Amino acid sequence: MPYRYDEFGLFAENATEFGLPYDGPPAVSRQFVVTDGDRAVSALRWGSGDPELVLLHGGAQNAHTWDTVCLALKRPLIAVDLPGHGHSDHRGDHAYWPRENAAAIEIVLRALAPDPRAVVGMSLGGLTAVALAARAPDLVHALVLVDVTPGVDEKKASSIVQFINGPEKFASLDEILERTIAFNPTRSESSLRRGVMHNAIEQTDGSWRWRYDLPRTGENSLPNWQSLWDDISAYPGPVTLVRGADSPVVSDEDVAELRRRRPDAVVEVVEGAGHSVQGDRPLELARIIEGVFTG
Repeated sequence: MPYRYDEFGLFAENATEFGLPYDGPPAVSRQFVVTDGDRAVSALRWGSGDPELVLLHGGAQNAHTWDTVCLALKRPLIAVDLPGHGHSDHRGDHAYWPRENAAAIEIVLRALAPDPRAVVGMSLGGLTAVALAARAPDLVHALVLVDVTPGVDEKKASSIVQFINGPEKFASLDEILERTIAFNPTRSESSLRRGVMHNAIEQTDGSWRWRYDLPRTGENSLPNWQSLWDDISAYPGPVTLVRGADSPVVSDEDVAELRRRRPDAVVEVVEGAGHSVQGDRPLELARIIEGVFTG
């Protein structure tokens, strides 16, 4: 029997795990914006007011990675599925890098969130946010980078690349969850199970595959993103870097380069967090994001 997935039926688990008050399902809807021909990008819209925040997830993730952060923030916002991820359509050219993503995200924001107070991006989503700030600075009033800088390379992100380059097909939900747990030792099993439910699809034969698309074989090594440093230098708005204390993705040298280019940048280190700060320490991340609003 195929697994029955209710993407809006897990919020109570998020709230319970992290001790958040929960008085019923939040107002969340899934929306789609056509960005290129008949290809669409999807987003989760939280709340009914004009979105104050835009959240961009990392590679091989989807918009639900932010669920606990959204529950904690209680602000109107949109969490976007990057192209090729979540419920967004796949690209025929399999190009899911920051500047290609930014071109699509600009269209989404102009349709759904034309005046956000901040854009928050984690990992690939953070680099996409930098490219978006260069492409459409009017859409990025403040920039929050979660555990990423343009200094990331394949060595720093080796465990992430290894996970993404794993099997494309799994015999069962338990098998895909087992691999996910092995690569995420800082996360609870319940949190990872929710993540797998949001990020995997059961096939008609009972096997499972990830929702996200991948670059073509031979094209999945990380490119050089050094040009994005210049975009950070030129960006006129405030910049905040949130670094997971247990993550190797951002080095001390990267922080020094950020401070050299942007002496006004705020750097926050979250103890007990790996690369996915939003999964490991969502309440701490929500407080840092809230601080962007309150100064």
